[in-house]
Amino acid sequence: MTLYEKLYTQGSWLFRWRSYLPLLILPVLLIALNESEFFERVLGISDLFWEIFCLLLSFVGLAIRCLTIGYVPKGTSGRNTKNQIAEVLNTTGMYSIVRHPLYLGNFFIFLGIALFIQVWWFALICILTFVIYYERIILAEEEFLRAKYGVLFIEWAEKTPAFLPKFKNWQKPVLPFSFKNVLKSEYRTFFIISTSFPVLDSLEDLFAEGRFKIDIGWGMLFVFGTISCLLLRLLEKRTNLLHVEGR
Repeated sequence: MTLYEKLYTQGSWLFRWRSYLPLLILPVLLIALNESEFFERVLGISDLFWEIFCLLLSFVGLAIRCLTIGYVPKGTSGRNTKNQIAEVLNTTGMYSIVRHPLYLGNFFIFLGIALFIQVWWFALICILTFVIYYERIILAEEEFLRAKYGVLFIEWAEKTPAFLPKFKNWQKPVLPFSFKNVLKSEYRTFFIISTSFPVLDSLEDLFAEGRFKIDIGWGMLFVFGTISCLLLRLLEKRTNLLHVEGR
């Protein structure tokens, strides 16, 4: 097996399990928590602004995902895990400035969470893991698209960067923005963000002070995210309120 074939095989496998494999970094997280809260513990200053910055960074990632999902048609940019699906080749909207906007959004979400710990080597490990992880997934996805769309994909790929947006390439989306499509798809992402930060904040206090406590602000975010997730999942599974024709 050639190196290319090996990377493609790894990418296909990672694509299928991409929602669960990040959990493998949890043991490293537990080690990093012993050194967390750098600003308060070492410098003696409040880390509130840093926490807000990290949260906003993750919300930037969520916004990128929402701007992508809001315009895509059915059968593309989904959460399928078993097989690659692309009924059409997206080349407008966010896909006109970057080939993988959803993964770009994931990067900002992941980066915000990683930086929140305030341990430089943990953030570095997370970034390197993300690069190694997603470069293989991207290779597998692009090979699938190249095989299916041929010259059309090659022409789009030649003018559209894989990961660093080229804003001057912006083309207006074909479909109108669908807020329902965003709610139906991205409530899970919002749930991950709204629960990760409160949980990490409480774990930082537990490791630093030996006691578990819940900050009222983070607690409110956790409750809001959980209730929103449960409600939207109920609407998605039991009603047609979030259904959009052709999405």
